[in-house]
Amino acid sequence: MSRVCVFLADGFEEIEGLTVVDILRRAGVDTQMVSISSDRMVTGSHKIPVQADVCMEEADFSGTELLVLPGGMPGTLNLGACDALTGLLVQFHKEGKKVAAICAAPGVLGDLGILKGKKAVCYPGFEERLHGANVAYDKVAVDGNVTTSRGMGTAIPFALALVEQLVSKEKAEELKKGIIYGHA
Repeated sequence: MSRVCVFLADGFEEIEGLTVVDILRRAGVDTQMVSISSDRMVTGSHKIPVQADVCMEEADFSGTELLVLPGGMPGTLNLGACDALTGLLVQFHKEGKKVAAICAAPGVLGDLGILKGKKAVCYPGFEERLHGANVAYDKVAVDGNVTTSRGMGTAIPFALALVEQLVSKEKAEELKKGIIYGHA
C-alpha cells in the first residue's frame, strides 16, 4: 500500500491540502498530514485550525511514495524555509520518488531544481519560480515523478491525478463519479 505525506505549514491553503487528503483517503491510500513545526495544530491561510497526524520530527518517511505540498501564503514560504522538508524533497527526487505541489508551492520545487526540464504549472504570477521548467497552463501537469497544479479551483483534478498514479485510472474515475465532479 502506498503512503503519502501532505505537509502542512501555518498559512497553507486549506482546500488544497484537505481536498488531497480527503480524496486520497477515499481511494484507500494511507495519507498522513505532517506538520512542519513541532505543533500538530496548524492554522491555514483562512484561519481554519487543522490538526495534523504527526509532526515532522516524529514522522517516519520510510515506505512513503509521494510528498505533497499545498500552496497558500504564507504557507508556501514556510514550506520552502523548512530545511528538513526541502532536504527530503531533494532526496525523493534523486531517488525517482513522486513529489507534487499546487498553487504557489511548485515554486518550492522550482527553487530546489526539481522542475528542470519538466512540464509544470502554478498559480498565475509564480511562473518565474519554476526554474528550468517547461511552463504550461493546464489544470494539472504530470511529468514523470512530478505533479503540479494551479490553485484552489484545481484541487480536485490534482487529487484525482494523484489517485490515478497511485491506485488506478479506474479508481480515479469511480471517485470522480462518486463526488459528482464533471458529471451531471
